Amino acid sequence: MREDGTSRSDRRRGKRVEADELLVLVAGGDQKAFEDLYALVSGPVFGLVRRVVRDPAQSEEVAQEVLLELWRSAARYDPGRGTALAWVLTLAHRRAVDRVRSARSATERELRMARRGNGPAFDHVAEEVEAGLEREWVRRCLDRLTALQRQSVTLAYYDGYTYREVAERLSLPLGTVKTRMRDGLTRLRDCLGGVA
Repeated sequence: MREDGTSRSDRRRGKRVEADELLVLVAGGDQKAFEDLYALVSGPVFGLVRRVVRDPAQSEEVAQEVLLELWRSAARYDPGRGTALAWVLTLAHRRAVDRVRSARSATERELRMARRGNGPAFDHVAEEVEAGLEREWVRRCLDRLTALQRQSVTLAYYDGYTYREVAERLSLPLGTVKTRMRDGLTRLRDCLGGVA
């Protein structure tokens, strides 16, 4: 019993009746009633959300969402189905559970993505087969070049010589080597165009 003669259950009952009346006024758009209702239910809403969500920052965010939802949907409250406080706490519980489920789903989705990322970046067997086929195709295309073109291209691209070094090795003028290279590379490009 308090000094004013009211018991704890009387105070709770008074809060329920007050919340019921305030919620009806809020449904009519009464901002002052919403301020009073907010002061009355924000503590219980936050406490419930905090028990479900656990994270303080997330709990504050969810509690604010619930109270905003309270303002927007007060007209949906049906006094015949229960007290305003029970209705508000039901909204809070649902929103908190939704947040936990959403966070869990996001975590599971990230784990699945991480597991997929740890797999092989490509199929090694397929990659080797494809590389082998490409090498065979290049060999066939090189065989279609004249002996002089093939020799120039091979020295430059497989042995790593510069045009000037190819000219020196073949004892040919640089211009002749450049012409052979250009013609040979053009024929290779046309032949290899069938690979793509």
